[in-house]
Amino acid sequence: MAVVRLPDGKELEIESGERARDVVERIGPRLARDAVVAKLNGDLIDLDAPLNGGGDFEVVTKDSPEGLYVLRHSTAHAMAQAITELYPGSKLTIGPPIENGFYYDIEVAGRITDEDLPRIEEKMREVIKRDLPIQRESVPKADVEAMYEDNPYKLELIEDLEDGDITVYRQGDFFDLCRGPHVPTTAKLGAFKLQNIAGAYWRGDEKNTMLTRIYGTAWPTEKELKAYLRRLEEARQRDHRKIGKDLHLFTFSPDIGAGIPIFLPKGEMLRHLMESYVREVQTRHGYDHVWTGHLANEQLYIKSGHIEHYRDDMFPPMVDGDTRYRLKPMNCPSHMTLFNTQSHSYRDLPLRYAEFATLYRYEKSGQLTGLTRVRALTQDDAHVFCTEGQVQEEFARALEIIREVLDTYGFEDYRVRLSMRDPESGKFIADDEKWTRAENALRQALDAAGIAYDEVPGEAAFYGPKADFMAKDVLEREWQLSTIQVDFIQPARLGCEYIGEDGQPHTPVLLHRAVTGTTERFLAVLIEHYGGAFPTWLSPVQAVIIPVADRHLEYARKVQATLGAAGIRVEVDDALMSMQKKIRENARQKIPYLLIVGDDEAGAGTVNVRRRGEKQQEAVGIDEFEWRVREEIAARGSYRQ
Repeated sequence: MAVVRLPDGKELEIESGERARDVVERIGPRLARDAVVAKLNGDLIDLDAPLNGGGDFEVVTKDSPEGLYVLRHSTAHAMAQAITELYPGSKLTIGPPIENGFYYDIEVAGRITDEDLPRIEEKMREVIKRDLPIQRESVPKADVEAMYEDNPYKLELIEDLEDGDITVYRQGDFFDLCRGPHVPTTAKLGAFKLQNIAGAYWRGDEKNTMLTRIYGTAWPTEKELKAYLRRLEEARQRDHRKIGKDLHLFTFSPDIGAGIPIFLPKGEMLRHLMESYVREVQTRHGYDHVWTGHLANEQLYIKSGHIEHYRDDMFPPMVDGDTRYRLKPMNCPSHMTLFNTQSHSYRDLPLRYAEFATLYRYEKSGQLTGLTRVRALTQDDAHVFCTEGQVQEEFARALEIIREVLDTYGFEDYRVRLSMRDPESGKFIADDEKWTRAENALRQALDAAGIAYDEVPGEAAFYGPKADFMAKDVLEREWQLSTIQVDFIQPARLGCEYIGEDGQPHTPVLLHRAVTGTTERFLAVLIEHYGGAFPTWLSPVQAVIIPVADRHLEYARKVQATLGAAGIRVEVDDALMSMQKKIRENARQKIPYLLIVGDDEAGAGTVNVRRRGEKQQEAVGIDEFEWRVREEIAARGSYRQ
């Protein structure tokens, strides 16, 4: 006899050979209905797995994060089975679960388009109705190779595995190389939808075969699937690329190049407002703004470590005689160079440099996505040179800035991801002692600020750990927006020093800090967060005056002059169209205020105000409207539609 311990501390005796499924059924029928896999001593196992030896036991249901992961993985297998039945001779590669769904990369025997997805879905439903047991088998490596003798992709994967038994999962006549675990039968799968088809190179290498990647989503119930699809549709309506085009904010041109956005007047106004706001906050908190240009001598990046660890993300060098120049991928080496142009004592610290600089990163063309992934990006970058004893205070200051800015934009739901080094990876500068000090300093700063965080190994910058602020937008999507990084390594590499109280030279600690990250990406997030309906303070055009008839144009322009002199961004719509059509067109442009002026308004010195998102109208004096809008702008109130 052995014992399994449940999460509530209760213990159950088990007999030799008893399976996870048996224990789940003993706990209760409802749990047995919802269970997809189980956990034994922290490891996920199939419900058919034996519990020899017992241990800590936990049931994993289909609505838990781990259960959803398994459900989606098993749905990917069902899709693969459907495709191999519909397209015999197709070669499977890999099909992992991903956030909200799954995909499978396949060399299809034939051709699959988006129009074929309903047919594949129907075959998947047929597979599910068969109620096929999904069974784990341990097979000798040589036998698995024989099973896949005509599939070079699987053979390549098998070659990377250690000798011995390899796990294969079967459901009916279908089998797949897989670690598992999986739901017990195909009937346990939930609701799903195949979404789209894309191309993907085998193992992400453009030198390899182009495969067909099929994406899908899977959920425990039809209700949850429909809710997710509704969120997707709303996200499509809020897509910053669509709204950016509709509102005349930005565009891309092949004449300029992929990944290099160009901004129309309204888009540039948005950029200016965003950067001016952060500049104002930073100045209030003691930051000095600097400028370090677009290029730097390649030797600077050799000293800093960027050439060694960041070369693939940098544009090729430009050569001038014996000097090689690089487009700046980031500002920190330039700011350290600025620091070194003057001598400093401990009394000068902390020294805070900030810069809105356009940086250049050699992103692969296939990874470019609207404003969220570009090759020319403007960063609200800042670097704080301080002593080790000042790290917590400066972290708290940076945190205060981040909180103020995110709250102003309406991002109130965020968490912190503490990105740490993976000591086994070669992508980080090797200096165990400094890494330990930096990681401890960042942990202590987070703890002192009372911030909960999740540690994520392997996601640090190559020179130091970082606290990334992950914020949710109105659609509950999570974005990495702000970051604070602690760097004990680069200042020493670039020779940064200050004279301490002891009269001796010391190396400062460097805090890297960005509030909104890059202007382009943050703007994309804002466009989708607000759905293009920016709060009044941020709107490129805050009010449009619409004359009822041409005879009211003169009065409309007087109103424009008065409001414009007060600093309100206002336009007159003098297009050759009816008043009602003007109202509709400007409403589509998501203008905060539409001001209708006719005979009554001209006679009384008023405007008829229509506020975005509200049905009621009111006649207001020009001075009263000016006062209201100026108060609203000064408060920087957030507005979400």
